Amino acid sequence: MDIGSKIRDLREDADLSQKEISAMIPMNQSNYSKIERNVQEPSLFQLKRIAEILHIDLNKLFEIEDKSDPYTKDIIFARKIKKLYEDTYND
Repeated sequence: MDIGSKIRDLREDADLSQKEISAMIPMNQSNYSKIERNVQEPSLFQLKRIAEILHIDLNKLFEIEDKSDPYTKDIIFARKIKKLYEDTYND
């Protein structure tokens, strides 16, 4: 999954609109939309702000796994099941 899609999914999970999150960064909503659509690369500052707003670690955005976490495989499996369900039933 690409970074824009991850950001979009996390934003939607947090129940925030593009307009709300772009105002908190701050940046233009149109440019924020481009990030979610992978048309524009976010700056490091924008990535940091997005992670802070969504209360996530940047490692989550880049899928950097913590090999010391015994539940990492379970979390990845659960995410794949969720995506499969969404792809199957949200069409």
